[in-house]
Amino acid sequence: MRTRDFHGTPVGAVGLGCMGMSWAYSPAERDDDASIALIREALDLGVTFLDTAQVYGDGHNETLVGRALKDRRGQAVVATKTGLVVDDAATHAMHRDASPEHVRRSAEESLRRLDTDVIDLFYLHRIDPQVPLAESWGAMAELVEQGKVRRLALSEVTVAQAEEAHRIHPVAAIQSELSLWTRDALGVPGGMAGGGSDSGATAASEGVGDVVGWCRDNGAAFVPFSPLGRGFLTGTVTSTDFGDGDYRSGNPRFQEEALKANLRIVDVVKAVAERHGATPAQVAIAWTLAQGDHVIPIPGTKKSRYLRDNAGAAGLDLTAEDLAELDAIPAPEGSRY
Repeated sequence: MRTRDFHGTPVGAVGLGCMGMSWAYSPAERDDDASIALIREALDLGVTFLDTAQVYGDGHNETLVGRALKDRRGQAVVATKTGLVVDDAATHAMHRDASPEHVRRSAEESLRRLDTDVIDLFYLHRIDPQVPLAESWGAMAELVEQGKVRRLALSEVTVAQAEEAHRIHPVAAIQSELSLWTRDALGVPGGMAGGGSDSGATAASEGVGDVVGWCRDNGAAFVPFSPLGRGFLTGTVTSTDFGDGDYRSGNPRFQEEALKANLRIVDVVKAVAERHGATPAQVAIAWTLAQGDHVIPIPGTKKSRYLRDNAGAAGLDLTAEDLAELDAIPAPEGSRY
């Protein structure tokens, strides 16, 4: 697989989001042994940038990743997160806690579950409005000084918040949702790259700014999560019949009328894919890669065939014509949450 530079370390251009192995998507299909085998297969394919978090399955996902890397820890760059606490795993209810006390405690818990001496990349999963960012980030910086964490990152922040944190300690990466139907991190609320608006866009997204550009200009990686639009952009989601516990059953973009309207987005992706003899998933991921050499998408999957399909996106070069067509895709119906 082609690689991208992550602060001096080459990593696979396409990473792996491990969340779905523990919760949010079709929990009835959870199979720990299969997921461990999948993570190890990912390493064999050159997919070496792995993403987990404390909140994914209330610690389960970190433990899973730790087990998978038992004898292969040096082959992966492992990212995890702090700042969110699970209240009810069944409903995915959670609250924010980015207090210095929680940051320190949760880092120790992550190290134990991941069975590692150091966390490669430690994210503040969400800024806590009850705690000044300087306090949360300062506590995280102490972990770097102590050798427990190599680099710090932020998730779902604005350019202004990134700048505030960067003045205290370098921001190594920012992770936010970015896909053909969610482009807020490019400074375009809603979905359409050339303008337009999403009637469901939140007030917060309106002031995000060009986070992808900020990362480029400040030496940080940008890490898109949900580059496949929670599976929608693969073209395989055509109904609202999700299994029990699947997060998408309550997501506005996956409600019946919105889903039908949004299929026009998939039609464009399919057309580009046909020109290249590629899959829609590969086109969607390749579009995120085309946003800059510092971009490392982390599509998630529990299945080997999708892992291999996603990894193949690293070798797909979209033309200027392709990108123009994809950039002109209309904004989606429904807010992202």
